[in-house]
Amino acid sequence: MANTDDPLSITFAALADPTRRAILTRLAKGEATVGELGEPFDMSAPAISKHLRVLEGAGLIAREVDARWRICRLRAEPMHDAHDWLEAYRRHWEGNLDRLVEFVERTHRADTKQRDSGAPRTPRKKP
Repeated sequence: MANTDDPLSITFAALADPTRRAILTRLAKGEATVGELGEPFDMSAPAISKHLRVLEGAGLIAREVDARWRICRLRAEPMHDAHDWLEAYRRHWEGNLDRLVEFVERTHRADTKQRDSGAPRTPRKKP
């Protein structure tokens, strides 16, 4: 269960479910009624409503009543914090990959240089 004091945990918990992600994808195209959001899913109206409550509780959607329609719209602000958190790890892994590529290229150049010079090849130590 998500820590209710931690907005990032609440956001990730809401995004963990594929139905809720599909709802957000639909709302990224524009606002929709609750009925429209439920159409693609083989589930009851109360089940869709439960998903919408989770998304609303996470601040990812806003719901309003317009006459007899319940309209939902995307509120992407909570995803900015999630994006920022993930971005730090993306930079970390890209840095690791860049260092790996540099190591492989440097090793390849050294092997090629050694082979081209006719020097006897020395076996590499295993880590």
